[in-house]
Amino acid sequence: MSWAEAITLGVVQGLTEFLPISSSAHVSIAGRLFGGTDPGAAFTAITQLGTETAVLLYFRKDIARIVRRWCAAVAGRIPHSDPDARMGWMVIVGTLPIGVLGLTLSDLITGPFRNLWVTATMLLVFALVIAYADRHATQRKRLSDLSVRDGVAFGFFQALALIPGVSRSGGTIAGGLFMGYDREAAARYSFLLAIPAVLLSGFQQLFDIAGDPVPPAWGQIAVATLIAFVIGYAVIAWLLRYVSTHDFTIFVVYRIVLALVLFGLLGAGVLAPSDVA
Repeated sequence: MSWAEAITLGVVQGLTEFLPISSSAHVSIAGRLFGGTDPGAAFTAITQLGTETAVLLYFRKDIARIVRRWCAAVAGRIPHSDPDARMGWMVIVGTLPIGVLGLTLSDLITGPFRNLWVTATMLLVFALVIAYADRHATQRKRLSDLSVRDGVAFGFFQALALIPGVSRSGGTIAGGLFMGYDREAAARYSFLLAIPAVLLSGFQQLFDIAGDPVPPAWGQIAVATLIAFVIGYAVIAWLLRYVSTHDFTIFVVYRIVLALVLFGLLGAGVLAPSDVA
């Protein structure tokens, strides 16, 4: 991987991680256009550590409070019904589906799921899912209304993002809208819910590639991750402001256009569907 490719992929990761347009799809497409190969699931997972660090920094006060109150509840010093302690449990409950499915489907995630025909299809199909959820959303629920059942449901919607083209934020936000949560609540929970899943996945991939016989391009990976962190932080702030006053039409249209362009490039043979690095 060249330095120019690493910088480009870092920018792409930072711009797309939190928007409902699928960062894994964009990184896969950009890698093929730039270097002729898919950077792979490992590269995507590691650079996501950069964007997830942006989440940790942006929500640092909320996260510290949730962790502190959750620990206090576990120790029996405060009731488990405390809102912050309860949110800690909701993040744990919501993480279980993607943890189980991620381990169960690991071979598919690193292989067949990264086929660009699958990516293009998911970009298009889930654009329609997001559009339907957004149009029919009642937006009557807030995060204080989050139940264990809803947390698990959010988790399964997040797990759909194991397939490139779905989008982690797109899946959880669409799921939240289907369940009646407002856009800002769904987006905020999406950010919190992604923390354990992305961190665990990223560090696992770090350990895995560290043992590869071919040394990874650590310098390029580090640069891409740093760039993703800086840009990702700005995107978080922008998205939370945007969803408080706008719907998701712009993202739906973008996904549809990108899917059609990708179908065209695949059909014309410009891109190979499954050229994994």
